[in-house]
Amino acid sequence: MGISWTLFVVLGLVIGLGAFVQRVAGFGLAVVAAPFVVMAAPDLMPASLLITVVPLPLLEAVRGRAHVLWRSCSWALLGRLATMPLGVWLVSVASSSVISLVVAAMVLAAVAGSFTRIHVQPTPALSGLAGLVTGVSATAASIGGPFYGLVLQEQKPQQVRSTLAPFFLIGALASLAGLGVGGQVPREALIAGVAWMPFMVLGSVLAQPLRHRIDPTRFKQLMLMLATVAAVAVIVRVALTV
Repeated sequence: MGISWTLFVVLGLVIGLGAFVQRVAGFGLAVVAAPFVVMAAPDLMPASLLITVVPLPLLEAVRGRAHVLWRSCSWALLGRLATMPLGVWLVSVASSSVISLVVAAMVLAAVAGSFTRIHVQPTPALSGLAGLVTGVSATAASIGGPFYGLVLQEQKPQQVRSTLAPFFLIGALASLAGLGVGGQVPREALIAGVAWMPFMVLGSVLAQPLRHRIDPTRFKQLMLMLATVAAVAVIVRVALTV
């Protein structure tokens, strides 16, 4: 895979933590894990995390399909698919340092958005706008939840988790298809993405009995602080290597 087994396991544990966060808060796997993966193994981004994350929203979508806000989700997906080619283009022309900075910037933007309390409803216009931003951020940096999550934040927690699930699932598969057509899914990323799935499953399983006992707001804030530190570390690392 191009990385040591020790690093593989460490990154796998970070992905497990991200999966735990996502099961509790509705999103967070990529926000938590992407800065660490791009810092330690930039050549594996973004395809590896897009592959790893696929089973998680699939399970959530099946269990929570009755709670999905399909009208909003459809508009968000249309927006995401519209700008996905831009994300593929960015990955194909940008260096690993640029991709690292894109990941860091998207994480910081996601964190800022998550701490912003604005009263919005998931209208077609706002859902589509969130999808447009996500088409680039998810394809280029594997971060696909926070921007649409911001639009959904006034909805019930079960509706948020259930609506984000098909958005993640269909969007991730579409982004992977686009990256594959563009030749941006290297063999190493494919192997790592599949090999990290057990860590993702472990984090998700551990979160299941605890998700109703943990204060999701405080827990998410703690994890977002961790993601912020990691994103800043990515920026510092790139600055020192330029």
